[in-house]
Amino acid sequence: MKRVIHLQGDRDEIALGVKEMAGHLKFSLSEDSGIPLIAIRTERQDALELEMNAKEIIIRFGAVHHFFRGLSLVFERWEELAGSQPSIRITEYPQFDLNGAMFDCSRNAVMHVEGVKRFVRIMAAMGLNMLMLYTEDTYEIEGMPYFGYMRGRYTQEELKEIDAYAALFGMEVIPCIQTLAHLAAALKWNYAQAFTDTEDILLVGEPQTYEFIENMITAASAPFRSKRIHIGMDEAHRLGLGQYLEKNGLHSRFDLMKEHLEKVLAITRSHGLEPMIWSDMYFRLGSKHGWYYDLDVEIPEPVIEAMPKDVRFVYWDYYHTDPSFYEAYLDIHRSFGSEPLFAGGIWTWNTIAPNYGKTIATTNAALAACKQKGVREVFATFWGNDGNEASYASGILGLQWFAEHGYAKGVPDAETVNRRVAVCSGDESLTGEHFLALTLLDEVPGVPGGNLGESNPSKFLLWQDILIGLLDANIEFVQEEITSHYQNLTQRLSEIRSEKYQTLFEFYMKVSAVLEIKAGVGIRLKQHYDERHREDMERIVQEELPDLLARIERLREAHRRLWFQTNKPFGWEVLDMRYGALRARVESAQYRISEYVNGSIPRIEELEESRLLFDWQNSLTADTSIGRSNDYYRIVTAGVFFMI
Repeated sequence: MKRVIHLQGDRDEIALGVKEMAGHLKFSLSEDSGIPLIAIRTERQDALELEMNAKEIIIRFGAVHHFFRGLSLVFERWEELAGSQPSIRITEYPQFDLNGAMFDCSRNAVMHVEGVKRFVRIMAAMGLNMLMLYTEDTYEIEGMPYFGYMRGRYTQEELKEIDAYAALFGMEVIPCIQTLAHLAAALKWNYAQAFTDTEDILLVGEPQTYEFIENMITAASAPFRSKRIHIGMDEAHRLGLGQYLEKNGLHSRFDLMKEHLEKVLAITRSHGLEPMIWSDMYFRLGSKHGWYYDLDVEIPEPVIEAMPKDVRFVYWDYYHTDPSFYEAYLDIHRSFGSEPLFAGGIWTWNTIAPNYGKTIATTNAALAACKQKGVREVFATFWGNDGNEASYASGILGLQWFAEHGYAKGVPDAETVNRRVAVCSGDESLTGEHFLALTLLDEVPGVPGGNLGESNPSKFLLWQDILIGLLDANIEFVQEEITSHYQNLTQRLSEIRSEKYQTLFEFYMKVSAVLEIKAGVGIRLKQHYDERHREDMERIVQEELPDLLARIERLREAHRRLWFQTNKPFGWEVLDMRYGALRARVESAQYRISEYVNGSIPRIEELEESRLLFDWQNSLTADTSIGRSNDYYRIVTAGVFFMI
């Protein structure tokens, strides 16, 4: 049955958006043929109603974004219209007034405008209505050429275009910046020395600091219709301990936060903006251990009383799997005197592949708690820590879970969520099960089911040096099983066929193909060296390492194609350098081993060293088993990678 519709009814707010969705949902619009689709705008914000049969389709909606979710439901059930079923009726009850996503555009990957628009269409089909682009310095400020220099910063025109496009689907774009910490990229240039406290924190109390912040707030808010703005202020761990300490001595960080927030809010008030901040600093300062998630936190009553009531606090948490923890923390947030927002997480950071076990478990617990406590505004964060190696598209299934929670009173059914991916992603050849397969890049033998401990072997096994092997001892006990695991996964991923996401799945297939060899080659080299099996070492040099180099190059090319499909070029140079270093070190290993095998050198010092467990901080715990390392510079060398 041809997918042709004739849009009728309350068209004014939706007609342009419907036109944009035609390609994504694979339908055609006609003014004189097709099934009439009658849009009826109602006063009800608490219900989305859909009626459809072979003669007409009716969508009753109280908000524009509800209509577009209804539209995706139509095409999810379209084939049934040709059957014997007389009619289909669906009623959904929106659980949140605001539900959307924040994408990190500050850890090298700055999505280009077309990449953002692609996600807007996906989100619109899901029924989401908010988009944040997290920009520490990746937006343009007139008269400040070094702010975001060579970082892919957005121009005002680009942000206006994004805002206008999102508005077609009833989606609010909220600027999301930083006005205290997380500003290392912005503050590294000479222009910022006078108002820098530590390398990533602004100097509280300095007049130039607030001139700088006003410039940021003005530039960040100007392109958008929304009066809301996220002004950050999280993780200022060394607040007041740099230039501020030298100038003013030691001061209470509660007092510094209060002083700074008041000055920044004076700026947002002067611009008529409605600010929100991350809440963690108040909790860290009130915890005896400096923790964010401390149920014994004691925030002094005078501090709570002094908190401004015209700022919203965003409770971010993507770690807990017990709804009661979220409920308790939401209660504490409400004691601040304003209604909190909740920010969960789609785990696409600190690794190359998405962690869906952690994503789904924390999302289900958190959003169940939000519903229980009546929290009406939530969003999912897509962070890109340590170079943004993963693709945000790999997290589509996690975002689908957030969306389905938004229209389900309880926890959504996994089968329903997986099925919805097919229509909302714009590729009906896929389901959520295909995206779930990507999590197997990290859920290898030795990792407990669900990977709640956040092991990331796809990252550390890819980048670690094959002669030094800082994490070899962590996987030695399951090395053969891991090699077999990646061989099977490569085959599985190679069989996926996708109209729109083939580049995504080919990239991850090639990651797995590299790891078939690289996951265990360092361990085997060490074993052969210890046993003086020179012929086995020579075989690895002659056969396996040339194959590995060829696979690495194919992976780099696939990663590059995927990157440029969505992101601006700035930031790719970091990954190019990582791949270049990886190739160089494999070639150096060939050279070193060949020199040893032919007798030119008496030993290989790197292989003389015993392999120790990688036990930096919390890298190896009961729920990780094989460990993790989130930082490239710690994975590749025990030496000094940069000045510290």
